[in-house]
Amino acid sequence: MRLQNKVAVVTGAASGMGKAIAILYAKEGAKVVVSDINLDAANQTVEEIKTNGGEAIAVLANVAKEEDIQNLIDTAVSQYGTLDILVNNAGIMDNFEPAGDIEDEKWERIFAINTTSVMRATRKALTIFLEKQSGVIINVASAGGLQGARAGAAYTASKHAVVGFTKNTGYMYATKGIRCNAIAPGGVETNISSSMTGVNPFGMERIQPGLAINPRVGKPEDIANIALFLASDESSFVNGTVITGDAGWTAY
Repeated sequence: MRLQNKVAVVTGAASGMGKAIAILYAKEGAKVVVSDINLDAANQTVEEIKTNGGEAIAVLANVAKEEDIQNLIDTAVSQYGTLDILVNNAGIMDNFEPAGDIEDEKWERIFAINTTSVMRATRKALTIFLEKQSGVIINVASAGGLQGARAGAAYTASKHAVVGFTKNTGYMYATKGIRCNAIAPGGVETNISSSMTGVNPFGMERIQPGLAINPRVGKPEDIANIALFLASDESSFVNGTVITGDAGWTAY
């Protein structure tokens, strides 16, 4: 029970990696706040946790909205008394658009969900973590946040920004008992592709060589295991860095 009595918020936890993280955290003793824009699916994650003897609640949150993030963290504290772990997992894909084909509205939406939400949730959690001089922040970045040929320009830029934000935050609060790390998943079996609506042919053609060297597709549980390590005391000396989980995809 590596997270016994810890309180964790996981965004985008109704499916995919977020769901796997929430379920594993609960199994390891954490009280989990399952956040998602799809409340019905979030409640299903909660029911699965409760069926296995864990403790969790579901909170509706569109992470692109500041008021939803405020409510999410406030609800966690009002329900469980504190917050120990924040997992910024919610994210969406672009349509592999190169820079010349980006539309402002889509760029802003991708950054709102993938990047600005990470800042806002971290900012809110820090008010709690600084007071208690402890806390763990885990941001789900991407192999696309490390390389240039894994997605379109907007998604790639948004995830590179998450990596930079993670490193800065980890360094800034390193003497305050707070750690901030990121996970860079490679290809993982999730429903993130459902956020894609009309793939850009030129962009897809250009990134195809990068996609073709992927050794294999992972399971959400593969990423959840990394998230468990980063949330636990076993990673107490790991801060301000990115752990890649991609079967060696970005090693090429």
